[in-house]
Amino acid sequence: MRILVPLAVVIGLALVAWGGVAIHLNYFFGVIVPYLAALVFIVGFIARVVDWGKSPVPFKIPTTCGQQKSMDWVCHDKLDNPYTKGQVVLRMFLEVVLFRSLFRNLKGELRGGPSLVYGPTKWLWLCGLLFHWSFFIIFIRHARLFTVPVPEFIHQLDIIDGMFQIGAPPLYLTDLLILLGITALFLRRVVIPQVRYISLANDYFPLFLIFGIVVTGMLMRYFVRVDIVSVKALAVGLASFHPVVPDGIGAIFYIHLFLVCTLAAYFPFSKLMHMGGVFMSPTRNMPNNNRAVRHVNPWNPKVKLHTYEEWEAEYRDKLIEAGIPLDKE
Repeated sequence: MRILVPLAVVIGLALVAWGGVAIHLNYFFGVIVPYLAALVFIVGFIARVVDWGKSPVPFKIPTTCGQQKSMDWVCHDKLDNPYTKGQVVLRMFLEVVLFRSLFRNLKGELRGGPSLVYGPTKWLWLCGLLFHWSFFIIFIRHARLFTVPVPEFIHQLDIIDGMFQIGAPPLYLTDLLILLGITALFLRRVVIPQVRYISLANDYFPLFLIFGIVVTGMLMRYFVRVDIVSVKALAVGLASFHPVVPDGIGAIFYIHLFLVCTLAAYFPFSKLMHMGGVFMSPTRNMPNNNRAVRHVNPWNPKVKLHTYEEWEAEYRDKLIEAGIPLDKE
């Protein structure tokens, strides 16, 4: 049920869009839904980030995997144990762009004996990298629908992505890679028993949703004819806040658009918010310099301290009567 229910929901969303177009609700699915989804995404994203920013960080808790900076003659691991803000920025850059910690991840499992054996999981890093980078490039490519004229770098990106011209229109590499990546991530949750055990419906739903977006997008490009001029007119109208809904775009486009809008509206309330959360994580964005700089939690309330000297002065007579030695005679 954890798999079938999210799958049924995604199929139901596609049928809702198809049925809406069948009864001529093109303006609703082409204008109102995208604007509502964009509003929910922007407000929800900002609210989550602001909420995380208000959370107290009482301790210095950066994740460390190497030698901390100490004596000059001790080799300091600047990436795995950053000491300065510049080293933190470099570490974050490699984490966000190349998923460095996932590349270095090890998996432990019990084997005959029994004995605990550790091994690399580079396939997971590769699939995650393929999926995220393909998604990002596809997102950038779609900017050509919203801009007039189209920026030159998007033209160049389009040429590089379609450099293996297989058939007409050219086959995009990112289309194949994102399909490969999302399939591998889904199979990981189904095939590996430990991952399947901890996977919930809200883990499968975004996978099926993104899979539906990818499949409908590939159908429009390679199999089902869609009037790209009308699609661009709709996209430019949305971007300029002068929406128009041309006739004859086709139901497959509205299904694709509705799934994209659903993903955007769902994004701030899901685990997909790790896109913004990685920058707010104190385990990643803090330097490990607590030997040199004292970390004071700015959210700590002001507390009136009662020092030992004050306590001794308060109970001096009773301490002397009990024969307890005093610091100050």
